[in-house]
Parts: sequence; structure tokens; C-alpha cells
Amino acid sequence: MPRLTGKTALVTGAARGIGAAIAKAFVAEGAQVIVTDKDDEAGRATAQDIAARFLHLDVSSEADWQAIAEAVPRLDILVNNAGITGFEGEDGPPPAHDPEHATLADWRAVHATNSDGTFLGCRYAIGAMRETGAGSIINISSRSGMVGIPMAAAYAASKAAIRNHTKTVALYCAGQGLAIRCNSIHPAAIMTPMWEPMLGDGPDREARAAAFVADTPMQRFGQPEEVAALAVMLASDEAAYVTGTELTIDGGILAGSAATPG
Repeated sequence: MPRLTGKTALVTGAARGIGAAIAKAFVAEGAQVIVTDKDDEAGRATAQDIAARFLHLDVSSEADWQAIAEAVPRLDILVNNAGITGFEGEDGPPPAHDPEHATLADWRAVHATNSDGTFLGCRYAIGAMRETGAGSIINISSRSGMVGIPMAAAYAASKAAIRNHTKTVALYCAGQGLAIRCNSIHPAAIMTPMWEPMLGDGPDREARAAAFVADTPMQRFGQPEEVAALAVMLASDEAAYVTGTELTIDGGILAGSAATPG
């Protein structure tokens, strides 16, 4: 029997990349999936492709989350996947995101999506899961939430906030006598569309890709489907005793001290 039969799951930032892969894996495991994204066109296309439902959601908007709560009052699984680096949509040199030169506006923009979005998602999920007293909240953090990233201060801090808030939610739910579990996944070097501008489509694409994972012990990019496999496990009843934990999927980067996170 599929592992998520009878469960309702909502995935944020699911129009593409890791979010889309998780939504697709959940459908394959029998879940009723709600794909959410602020990119309506891409979100609807993904939902149609995997036979899921689409709802608009800007995770930084409390009003949008209230609309989600009204549309989906009961939930079994939430994946807080939506996130930004702060470098999206830049045609020229990326803005300074180091701790000396980053602007407060850029800092707040990253935290609004990553930190506030995860907080609002967890708050919604607890309420939506309280009726049954059980559920699984999966927060997508990052390798960057476990180490310092000199040139991406806001992103690293926001992902560290997700890591810690995951544990807070796990302890709160357990203390409330709820079987609502909350865990975080920490990917690194996963081949998603965000890498395409850096890799290009020229004859040196493979060489560029190899350079980006030169510090990765397994010497390759991870695939979104590999992250999705972890999400399926955490969402399933097989992980009924797993809460407040963090799962790293990074090809071995954090296993030793030789690799220097970039």
C-alpha cells in the first residue's frame, strides 16, 4: 500500500525544484496534495501535471495563510519549502549580502519569506492538525543553516532560524500531548533550476558543474527526487517516533572539515 494513502498534504513553493519533486512523490504515495506557490502559472502547471490541487500562496503574507486555513482547514502533512536566497532575478552583479554591506531591506526580504513564512506555516499547520491530534510538519532548511556563509548572511541566518524553530515546534506539540511531529531537512548542492544561470548550456557546462561540487565528497549534485524521498519518510507513519530532528542531504559535505562551504 502507498505510504501516504488517505493523507492530505500541502507543499509551499511547489511550482518547481525541490517543492515540485516532493509534491510529485507525495501524489505517487497516495496523498491528496495541494501545490502552493506565488507563481500562479507555474504552480497550476505543476499541479495539473501531477493531478494535484493548486492554491495561490505568498508565504510571507499572513492574509494568504488565513485564506489557506479557510480553504484547507484540516491537514495531515505540511512541507514548508518556499524560500529565497536574495539573489533571484539579478541581471548584473548580485547585491552585497555579507554582514558588513548587506542592506536592511535585503535582510528583511529574505527573512520575510524564509523565517516568517516558516513560522506562519507552522502556526497554521498546528491548528489544522489539532483536530486529529497528529500530523507531520517538514521544514526545508539548508546546509547553510548549520554553518556560516560569509557572502549570504541573510540566507544563512534565516535557514538557521528554520532549524531552531523546527525544534521549538516539535517540543511545543509534544508538550501539548499532540502527535504532531516537526522535523527539518538540510539539502546542499541539489540540482534545481536556480543553478541553471551559473551552469549555462555551453560546451563547458559539465566542467562548470564539476567545479561547483569539487568540495563535495560524493563529487556530484544531489537530485530533487532524493530530497523528496526523505520528505516521504518523514511524512509517513514510519517516522512516528521522529520529531525535532534534522536530516542532512549534502553528499558528505558536513561529514568532515576538508570542505569549505561557499
